[in-house]
Amino acid sequence: QEQLVESGGGLVEVGGSLKLSCTISVRAASPLAMGWFRQAPGKKRAFVAAISRTGGSTHYTDSVKGRFTISRDDAKNMVYLQMNTLQPEDTAVYYCAAAHPGSHMSDDDSDYLSWGQGTQVTVSS
Repeated sequence: QEQLVESGGGLVEVGGSLKLSCTISVRAASPLAMGWFRQAPGKKRAFVAAISRTGGSTHYTDSVKGRFTISRDDAKNMVYLQMNTLQPEDTAVYYCAAAHPGSHMSDDDSDYLSWGQGTQVTVSS
């Protein structure tokens, strides 16, 4: 099972940018589809972005399309989430997740096996 650690969260003003990183410390035999989710106060955890095992395909929730970019660097065992033009509604704890082996990228959190501890992103207005 993958061990994931997120970093890069913080406090940013409206319109600002942050880049989240996810370090994968225990690697599966082959790359896994990866995803980012977020949970705002009082709300359920929600899908943000996913990337395929090869990195050739990505998928985003509508509210972040054009603003967020997910990427991966398997040589460095890293997954990233570049977040631009941040808005107050982006405030949440952001979680990195690794899908079940053999799974395609997904927006369903039940398709993910391993989760990080989360990193807080706060966008001030």
